[in-house]
Amino acid sequence: MQEQATLWRDPDFQDLEIMHASYLTQSFAPHRHSSFVTSVIDRGVGTIWYRGAIHFAPAGSLVVLNPDEIHTGKVYGADGWIYRALYPATDLLAHIVEAMTERSSQVYFSPTPVLSDPTLASLLQRLHATLAENSSLLERESWLLHTYSYLFTHYAEHPVVVRPVSRESRAVQIARDYLEAHFTDNISLSHLAQITGLSPYHLVRVFHQALGLPPHAYLNHVRLEHAKRRLLAGSPIATVAYETGFTDQSHLTRRFKQVYGVTPGHVLQKRKNVQD
Repeated sequence: MQEQATLWRDPDFQDLEIMHASYLTQSFAPHRHSSFVTSVIDRGVGTIWYRGAIHFAPAGSLVVLNPDEIHTGKVYGADGWIYRALYPATDLLAHIVEAMTERSSQVYFSPTPVLSDPTLASLLQRLHATLAENSSLLERESWLLHTYSYLFTHYAEHPVVVRPVSRESRAVQIARDYLEAHFTDNISLSHLAQITGLSPYHLVRVFHQALGLPPHAYLNHVRLEHAKRRLLAGSPIATVAYETGFTDQSHLTRRFKQVYGVTPGHVLQKRKNVQD
């Protein structure tokens, strides 16, 4: 393992800072962030001084800190410390809370900075990977909303209460029709919510309840169906990727294999063999 850290921003989410770090000896001086801190530990152990106490953060745990809180962090032991971190702005999370509760409010995390929650760890890892892959805006928005709504409903300083899911057949059909008609576009969850008259959070919940898939997964399914038809017609993989809304050929290949169990190249080769 080498000591290295990568930091980048996603402009679609108020320049959300994203970090992937591997440290062997790093020791952070006392500092604060104007944003929230949410990180998941992949390997090793770190120690954090926060609110007057030292906390240990082992592999599999999460570190969640409120804005403007002085803290430190350093590697504990000889095995190093690898973690993924997101630093969402207060306004960004306030917007998510508003989508959940349909009222404007600012919510903070509970005072406990280190959490042990495999579900939340998996969500944060998936969100981090989705942001790193430069996935579609709809997919990134959906995972961001899903991850932080889980965090706030389970670990907010004061409980966040959301209204029960109700049947919204018309809204679901409107969203479904729009996704099928505009599958090549970089659709945003905010726009999809606007045309259905629901909040983004409520739309994702009712859509998933009705169809068994959230909107971004349904969009991916629609794109793959179109991609498969084009491949079977003999179109090149790069062209199909462009025509069906995927970022590039590798993006299409990865998603195609996840769903169909074979690569687009395999489909083209089989088609060629049949013709020959």
